Amino acid sequence: MKRRQFIKTAGVGIAAAAVAKPAIAQSMPEIKWRLASSFPKSLDTIYGAAEVVAKQVAEMTDNKFQIQVFAGGELVPGLQALDATSNGTVEMCHTVSYYYVGKDPSFAIAASVPFGLNARQQNAWMYQNGGIEAFNEFYKKFNVHGIPCGNTGTQMGGWFRKEIKTAADLSGLKMRIGGIAGQVLQKLGSVPQQLAGGDIYPALEKGTIDAAEWVGPYDDEKLGFYKVAPYYYYPGWWEGGPMVHAFVGLAKWNELPKSYQAILSNACAYANTWMQARYDVQNPAALKRLIGQGVHLRPFSTEVLEACLKATNELWSEISAKNADFKKLITTMQNFRNDEYLWWQVAEYTYDTFMIRSRPRS
Repeated sequence: MKRRQFIKTAGVGIAAAAVAKPAIAQSMPEIKWRLASSFPKSLDTIYGAAEVVAKQVAEMTDNKFQIQVFAGGELVPGLQALDATSNGTVEMCHTVSYYYVGKDPSFAIAASVPFGLNARQQNAWMYQNGGIEAFNEFYKKFNVHGIPCGNTGTQMGGWFRKEIKTAADLSGLKMRIGGIAGQVLQKLGSVPQQLAGGDIYPALEKGTIDAAEWVGPYDDEKLGFYKVAPYYYYPGWWEGGPMVHAFVGLAKWNELPKSYQAILSNACAYANTWMQARYDVQNPAALKRLIGQGVHLRPFSTEVLEACLKATNELWSEISAKNADFKKLITTMQNFRNDEYLWWQVAEYTYDTFMIRSRPRS
């Protein structure tokens, strides 16, 4: 190549690079959002997932996209986080969709319903079987876009002042229990109460409620429930794999550059894994400590579980008869669950059962 031609060609390349750099910069605008959490800061794992999202997003955009996280009650009450996002008070929130069954019972299915999916199955449905897309069609009615953003794994069945031996013992019981599970217990005579996490202990202490469920040993220990309700039951049949979501105002989501949408979605996916892994690390030691404090660990009897399952199936039929969205989503979930448990029975359950029996006793 001749010297003059090389200089001319190189000059074009340098000029193109000079143009390209600002074009890339322009595709990454500076954005500052506020996120309303439904959870107090003291619950560092379920609340902490939102901070994980904010950190990941900031790092992946060189701090051009910043999300400031506010605990429940700092901007809006914890159970109003979705409303604040829907009406544009904040750009996004971190909450559990079953808190909003009063708007539509279909909200519960995206998080967890009684005798629903476990955590891995919930992830499989959402990420690989069309769940995210199906629910975002539903969420459009409420002006939000939902992204999976955490899972606690199967939860505990809660704290009780007295033993629950039969289904009859549930009658008249005033229990803090969120979402649609309360409607199932109502069929068995219980009186469900929906309270934010920070309000549960005072209600138990004062006797306003007789029982309460929250998450599992790590969070429950922090909240001190064992001091006022000594019986700790399992499993939380209404929360086999409860998924937490990040909700973004639909207009704000649509305004985001595609790259930022991908970054936010991937940050939430990371937080989804982070939360459950952290609970799986923390819960065993916390359970040991609780038992050391004199907590009475009890399984729900087969009679209680079967009565609750019967009431659950009755409730699904009643809601499905008048809510087409719910009928479509619950039927899809049930079909998926049945196929998943066919596979679980073959490998997962057999392996886990053997390993549990073989665990060294210390």
